[in-house]
Amino acid sequence: MLFENVSIQLNKGDKAALIGINGAGKTTLLNLIAGNDSPDKGCISIASDIRVSYLHQEPSFPPELSVLEILFQSENESIRTIKEYETAMLTHDVKQIEKSISKMDHLKLWAFENDIKSILTQLEITDFTQKAGNLSGGQQKRLAIAEVLLNEPELLILDEPTNHLDLSVIEWLENYLLRKDVSLLIVTHDRYFLDRICNTIFEIDQKRVYRYDGNYSKFAEQRLKRIELEQLEVEKAQNLLRKEEDWMSRMPKARSTKAKYRIDNYYNLKEISSKRRDDKTVKLNVRETRMGSKILEAKDINFKWDDDYYVRDFSYKFNRYDKIGIIGSNGSGKSTFLDLLTGKLIPGSGTISTGETIKIGYYRQSGMAFNENMKVLDALTNIAETIAIGDGTVITASQFLNYFLFPYPRQHDYIYKLSGGERRRLYLCSILMQNPNFLILDEPTNDLDISTLQVLEEYLTDFSGCVLVVSHDRFFIDSVADHLFIFQGDGLIKDYPGNYTDYYEWKKNQEKIVTEQKTAEKKVKPVSQVTKTKLTFAEKKELEKLETEILELENEKQLIENLLNSGTLSQDELVEKSSRIGELMKELDQKSDRWLELSEK
Repeated sequence: MLFENVSIQLNKGDKAALIGINGAGKTTLLNLIAGNDSPDKGCISIASDIRVSYLHQEPSFPPELSVLEILFQSENESIRTIKEYETAMLTHDVKQIEKSISKMDHLKLWAFENDIKSILTQLEITDFTQKAGNLSGGQQKRLAIAEVLLNEPELLILDEPTNHLDLSVIEWLENYLLRKDVSLLIVTHDRYFLDRICNTIFEIDQKRVYRYDGNYSKFAEQRLKRIELEQLEVEKAQNLLRKEEDWMSRMPKARSTKAKYRIDNYYNLKEISSKRRDDKTVKLNVRETRMGSKILEAKDINFKWDDDYYVRDFSYKFNRYDKIGIIGSNGSGKSTFLDLLTGKLIPGSGTISTGETIKIGYYRQSGMAFNENMKVLDALTNIAETIAIGDGTVITASQFLNYFLFPYPRQHDYIYKLSGGERRRLYLCSILMQNPNFLILDEPTNDLDISTLQVLEEYLTDFSGCVLVVSHDRFFIDSVADHLFIFQGDGLIKDYPGNYTDYYEWKKNQEKIVTEQKTAEKKVKPVSQVTKTKLTFAEKKELEKLETEILELENEKQLIENLLNSGTLSQDELVEKSSRIGELMKELDQKSDRWLELSEK
């Protein structure tokens, strides 16, 4: 039984989150609400005129379909018309283009099409011809998000939308959902996301669902008060139960009708008093393997694939208590960097030397390889029967699993019965059970519930070895890291002293300074009054081409600015790149002016 006698109500404008430990039934409840499954008892009703969109935790598409076919498969006439227009543009079908433009004009869809393109650009979806079978997991997730948003639902159901997204996309999605007039039901472990977006929290706890008004921070306060009250009720029932047990033992077998109410009360007290919580604050201060003075040192590392750099001129000497967070966009080389440090990949140039006492524990994004028919406990005892914790106490694998929120009955279940989050938790246990002193965690926050993340954060804070963690979870990085490796693209890695919030504030301040400088330098040009006319076909094509060209020029400019700030360029390269920046600024001004002229028509 996952949950029973659950009643929830979602009203128009609610932005609600569903919270609970892995395996509590969050995804099951979403599937019930979305109509993908049926409850054993009870009913679920959604207003008949409400359009619902559901983002699955692990979206998948028919591999033969193109991005365009997936995005615009809605029955909505506006979406269908835009699909016809985009298809005609891709195939250069002039007759269909003229027909589609006429229809777009008639339905007044140009503004809607611009909104769609804005969403796709922010989600980094630009190639409509790609087949779904050729997309990475992250690309499929972004495509699935675009699909549910383009449907313009009144009720949006999202199951772990931030998994596999980079930070810039997560922040854009936050702002989009804040602006949008849509009712929302979301499952996510991203606590900053919950704090900013949600005004209602539903918690699945011990087979029941509790409602809290407010964001995640308010939920945490209210939940603590609820548990304290429940514990007082349990203690009171336990005290009364002792008296009633004594009465029951002295009661004659032929009990009178008058005593029936007291007998019923006895069983009620027995049920209440048995409700002990198992909310262990798990202390994961596992005794790590002894660490010598030399840990790991990287000198002048370079690595590229074909002509693309993933790591360029990187040097760093790791220290014993380093807690380093790694952030950067998808595809910027983060996982490649970890594989270089662990010897899975060999650098093109430079050296990586490791101390003799270093024992690396590497939690990979796709590292789980359990036998589905093995029991949970056996998966851990195959690694070690016991483990020494920080105070020298030796505990068994079963006790260790219990600390990790696997109750004893669950330990004897087969692995194929575990939820995705429970498998991740078991995988984490299997890494820590090896007593590493250098922990490398690649996206450990994906699919883990908030309770487990809090446990892991506490452990990593107390861990006396090195920690290197890749994550898009801003709260997690803030809790764990004391400095960052920022992957800026083209193999450039910036070492920033501070956590994510420190870096975010610094970055925003830098952007503000640059914007103010540009505003001060830019001459105010008088805007002549022009009579607004419709764009010709050629002008519409030119406008679309300008949008692409401006984006490409901005990207090139950003890349060169990063190189100029890196301090790695020679004198000749500095002159060359500085000259190119000037050319780019002129081109951007010209193309931006022309884009503005056309868009004002």
